[in-house]
Amino acid sequence: MKMLFIATVAFAAIASQISFAQTWTPEQLTQRTIERRAIEAMNWGMSAVNTDLMLQEMLNKTSGKVNQIVFWSRPLDWHNQTLTPNPDAIYLMMFFNTKDAGPVVLEIPPAGSDGSLNGNIVNFWQVALEDAGPSGADAGKGGKYLLLPPGYAKPVPKDYIVLRPSTFGGYALLRSNLKSHGDADVAKSVAYGKKVRVYPLSYAAAPPPTVFTDAANVVFDSTIHYDASFFTSLDRVVQNEPWQPRDRAMIDVLRSLGIEKGKPFKPDAGTKAALETGAREAQAWLEVRYDTGLPPFYPESRWVVPAVPELIAATQNGFNDTDKYPVDARGFTYTFAFVALKRLGAGQFYLVSLRDKEGNPFDGGKTYRLTVPANPPVQQYWSLTAYDRQTHTLIREMPRASRSSQIPEMQRNADGSVDVYFGPTAPAGKESNWVPTDPKRGFELMFRAYAPAKAFFDKTWKLPDAEKTSNESTGVKQ
Repeated sequence: MKMLFIATVAFAAIASQISFAQTWTPEQLTQRTIERRAIEAMNWGMSAVNTDLMLQEMLNKTSGKVNQIVFWSRPLDWHNQTLTPNPDAIYLMMFFNTKDAGPVVLEIPPAGSDGSLNGNIVNFWQVALEDAGPSGADAGKGGKYLLLPPGYAKPVPKDYIVLRPSTFGGYALLRSNLKSHGDADVAKSVAYGKKVRVYPLSYAAAPPPTVFTDAANVVFDSTIHYDASFFTSLDRVVQNEPWQPRDRAMIDVLRSLGIEKGKPFKPDAGTKAALETGAREAQAWLEVRYDTGLPPFYPESRWVVPAVPELIAATQNGFNDTDKYPVDARGFTYTFAFVALKRLGAGQFYLVSLRDKEGNPFDGGKTYRLTVPANPPVQQYWSLTAYDRQTHTLIREMPRASRSSQIPEMQRNADGSVDVYFGPTAPAGKESNWVPTDPKRGFELMFRAYAPAKAFFDKTWKLPDAEKTSNESTGVKQ
């Protein structure tokens, strides 16, 4: 009797499952599968699509090409719609591709009285390959970084810093440091940046001049698109780059979405609708992770580190730990940022704040004050930047986006501290210390420390939270 009872219960459970499955039509199951897999594909492919979007902006909106340099001839303003860029440096980007050109040389000039730079070199998936400049592999002496195609087995010449990306493509983000935003210092920083050289190794004996393309007036928009167009970018990555061995489990997942190496991506109307639905849900899921998943830097503070420890560890070892693969952490990180650092904290370090001291999201229609204490522990400079909370880009149509220690006209307090204001209108008499915001949009803050010193990390110097100001202290109506 006992065995009969167990069998009866088991049959009833199976029958229940069959009955449940039969409530779904094959068409419904197909749609739900595409939606689920679209969410996973968006999360998994975020860093590579992030790269592709920047590359496509260069190729489609400027005359720049791969293995050349696109640069911005002035500090970045809102026209640069990449994710959380630094408006207090001169930006240069070199998108490389070794598929046809073979090994590519990126030559960094030595740092000196004429300038210096902070550089980061990554593969197409934004896996850190090396850092360049005073805090990088060349230690400020300058050097020739040699980017090899995947599987390159020929002898490598001496006197190169050899990098072996597992993809044909990738990029280098180079920030030429500014002494100030004055015209002479900007021109000097641009001139130093133009000492960088890029050329195929096959031309090393007599390198041709490097081509530089100025994108300063281009609306260079690489914001993430949470719709079916995301998968067009993802398909482009699959078609042009080799599969990473760790990602082979995604081959069938992508094929169910219509993305397959060697075949055109042409989703029908039903598939496209399911991709759109999945993309919107992915956006909501990734936003929650960004809003709640970043570790605090100080106890009981609103300042967080915009990278989780497991992602930092994976970046340091090139994602080569066979027991760990932080896809989720990578996914939401590349919704609001780009590039990866090999030596996080050596050349630069970042803190992000999404809320004021009271825990409320920053409102572009209100005014906030943030006091940077005296003697910030940085060897180069610090900066504070406001970004659009929804897009994570410089706020559109604003005359400037940041204030930094490079701004000589900023007012200092008697104790050496600096009050920086964020809001739609400059507080009376404080325009030099003011960062404008859009009253119709929320915003977020990023603090950058370039060449941070020990006191920054042992937290004997602490950055306080931003506070909403009173009418009396600013002369601004809330």
